[in-house]
This record gives sequence, structure tokens and C-alpha cells, in this order.
Amino acid sequence: MTDDILLANATVLDAAAGALLPDHHVLVRAGRIVEVLDGRLPGSAARTIDLRGAVLMPGLCDGHVHVTAATPDFAALERWSPTYVAARAGDILRGMLLRGFTTVRDAGGCDFGIAQAVEEGYLEGPRILFCGHALSQTGGHADMRARGQNSFEGCFCCSGLGRICDGVDAVRRACRDEIRKGATQIKLMVSGGVASPTDRITNTQFSLDEITAAVEEAEAAGIYVMAHAYTPRAITRAVRCGVRSIEHGNLIDAETVALMKERGTFLVPTLATYDALAREGLQAGLPADIHGKVFEVLDAGQRALELAHHGGVPLVYGSDLLGSMHQHQLREFAIRGEVQAAADVIRSATVDAARLFGMEGEIGVVTPGARADLIVVDGNPLDDLGVLQRPESALKLVMKDGRIFKNLF
Repeated sequence: MTDDILLANATVLDAAAGALLPDHHVLVRAGRIVEVLDGRLPGSAARTIDLRGAVLMPGLCDGHVHVTAATPDFAALERWSPTYVAARAGDILRGMLLRGFTTVRDAGGCDFGIAQAVEEGYLEGPRILFCGHALSQTGGHADMRARGQNSFEGCFCCSGLGRICDGVDAVRRACRDEIRKGATQIKLMVSGGVASPTDRITNTQFSLDEITAAVEEAEAAGIYVMAHAYTPRAITRAVRCGVRSIEHGNLIDAETVALMKERGTFLVPTLATYDALAREGLQAGLPADIHGKVFEVLDAGQRALELAHHGGVPLVYGSDLLGSMHQHQLREFAIRGEVQAAADVIRSATVDAARLFGMEGEIGVVTPGARADLIVVDGNPLDDLGVLQRPESALKLVMKDGRIFKNLF
């Protein structure tokens, strides 16, 4: 009895080329794609699933998620039991997988335990690339203490978004500790942010020496640094220090775009989260005194996307949603589709994400040797990105590492 699976009679979406290849058959064995055949079906004892011409494409990637953020109130999250957080994360992860996301990059909060539980099949969800805790200076974007609160409450080391480190030595120690625990990238908070109570969005955070120290530690371990940043000044400081990806970037300007293109720095816009926070943030649990900060970056996001896209900056799909708003993860396709061609948006969630993650040829492609991370949709997303935004009706099959999690054929 063979464990091979033949996905027959598919129209394959070549994400890199932005093209459809009709009448193809994809053979999967031991979690990998072993053959992509044009035309005649191979003679095989494989289990065959007839896709009847539906579009088969690589599983989607989300470059900025928080799988443990079951609430947008990060101060409250720090007081939750880690076991309760893990239980809530399981529901979030399964939702992501059933939307077609087979690889996600966590930007703070997820640890090796949750990633390992997914890898071993104890939780159903996308593959997780995790940073552990994001690194923040005192009073920075991961310091969730109120102004009058001098010490941390609860078990800050386990359930929170980040950890505090001040000074080059402390930054090096924190990086080494997250690397010790298996981090696939290091996350720095280099500007103020929306969800933190005591900083301004226009702040720059960490000294140049601290940022450089983190980049050096990451490079020594063969990984890289991602940095939360909004303003041109904060972004420029991070890029000049060697940061590989900028998260958000809503207030970016043309000069900074040119620098990012020159250095090959990726931008991961997360426009869906501001849209969701503006509409649903208070109801979902975002503190009212923080909610107002959303509007400082909401309208600027679309302009930043236009600047970066037309300026040639490599873009990767990100959502950054929190709490009950995770359900809007696919909304990013619609928002970006107002600026970019559908093929460009799809590349940002497949081949370009793979480049950022250092997983080229492994994910984001339908080609022999790649992981069998595949989804099948009813409709052509190159003509209508809305196809990807209707997972209940249009998403017919989800496969990760050759294992089928959804099959409506």
C-alpha cells in the first residue's frame, strides 16, 4: 500500500511567474512534491484526488502574526497562565491553517513549545517560525507597564509579547537566550507602537550600538533580525545597522524606500490589523486609552504600501491581528489589491515570503523537492483575489507537509 498522493487534473498556479499551467498532475510522497507532470497521468498506485481543473497553488505564508495573542490587551496577556495561552493559541492556529496559511512567522510571544507541538502534530496549524520574546528597551513597545507601575506583574517570562533589555551587554544576552531556545529570527522594537501604553509612535528605541549588537548575534547564529518600526528615522537606523525586515513601516518616506531597495531590506506591511483595530479594537478588548493611537498610522499605511511597491522594495504579506480579529487574516489581500496587481500580492504571500524566511525552494512553490504545502481554490486568484478571501466556500483542499487537513473533493 503506497502513501503517495496524486493531485490530478489541476491548473497549477506558478506564483513566481504569475501564470496558470492547466492540465498538470502533482505527485506527493513523504511530505514532499516529487513530480509535477504536464499532460498524461502517470502510472502510479498513489491515492488519486481529481481536482477537476481547480487551481492548485502553494500554501500561503503570513510574515507577521502573534499566535499567542488571544487578546489585544498585552498587559492582561502577561498575567495569563502559559498553559491557558497555549490552549487559546491552538484555536488561533487551526483557524490560520484552514484559511490556507501553511507557514507563519511569529513576531513575538510564541515559543519553542507551541512550535514543537505543531511540528509533532499535537496542535493543528501552520509551520511556525518564531522569535520567542521580542526585545524592547525599558519604556519601549514591549514594555506593557502602566506609568505608575514600577514592577512587572504575573509571569512576564512566559506569556508576554516581549522582554526588556537595556544596554549592549543585556541585548546580547537576550539575543543569545532566545537563540538558545531555538528562535528562527530575532525581533527588535525600534520605534514606538500602538499597543504599548507609555511610548509615542514617533519614538526611536534602542541605541545604534544595541541594534548592531542584536544583528551581530543573529548573524553569528545564522539567522536575522526583524524590526518593528513606523517612522523614516526609526527605519533608517535599523536598515543601516543590518536589520533584514521592517515590520509595519506606515510612515515611511521616499528616501527611506530608496535605502531599503539599495540594501535589499524587506518590508512587511500589516494593514489589515489597523483596519480591524479601528473598527473592532475596543469591542475586542483593546484598552480605550491605546485605541486612539491606531488613527495615527491607519490612513498612512496605504500610502506607505504605494511608495514601497513603486520603489521596488521587496514586500511580504503580514497581518498582525489580535484576539477575535484573527478572523480577518485574509483581508490583507483585499487591501493590498487596491495598490498591487494580484500576482504581486500572491508573490508576497508565497515566493517572496520564502526568500525572507530563508526557505527558497522549500515553500512558496509547486516544484519537485519542495515541501508539499499546497492549497486548492475554486476560481482564479490572478483574476480575482477575492477567491482567497472565501475560505469556507472557495478553499477546497489544504495540505501541509503532505498531510491533508481539508478536502472537499
